[in-house]
Amino acid sequence: MMKEKLSAYLHAKARLSEDEMNQILHAFQEKKLRKHQYLLQEGNVSKQIAFVTKGCLRLYRVDEKDVEHIVQFAFEDWWMSDRESYVTGMPSNYHIDAIEDSEMLICDIDTFNRLGKFIQPLGDLMQSLQSKNFVTVQRRINAALSYTAEQKYQELLTYQPEILQRVPLAMVASYLGITRETLSRIRSQANRNLK
Repeated sequence: MMKEKLSAYLHAKARLSEDEMNQILHAFQEKKLRKHQYLLQEGNVSKQIAFVTKGCLRLYRVDEKDVEHIVQFAFEDWWMSDRESYVTGMPSNYHIDAIEDSEMLICDIDTFNRLGKFIQPLGDLMQSLQSKNFVTVQRRINAALSYTAEQKYQELLTYQPEILQRVPLAMVASYLGITRETLSRIRSQANRNLK
């Protein structure tokens, strides 16, 4: 069932032959995580990429004051890994865990990259995903540097509304880099403005 979801995703995004699809699917293994279970812990090198078929993962770090800073969420049909750790070969500064009971397909990143070199449509898809990820990261950096809390919330509402629908408010606040109290105030004001 999980591989059927990846197959449907890939068919929608890339023109792959049956043989190419089989090569890709063969490289992935099924994995399930319970809520709060780790896919990656700080200090380990990231060597896998996950395609989420059910649930939600988050990439985050914990600072010296024990405060969580969430960098990314991954829902169904999203990809997750710590690219920085993989590219540098250095231990990760981040954790990846499940915020819901989750199911995913896991592939060794080196294997996935090799497949992308030999299967052109997959390579093109990977390039497209990296470009979209770059735009998202750049948008988040701009928001972090220059937006008010209200503008950060509006940006999230516009570009990633599923986060507000699926993620606990404390995690949304962490993702936005604001306090939970500030987020509650902004949401209350937004709800009053709708009435």
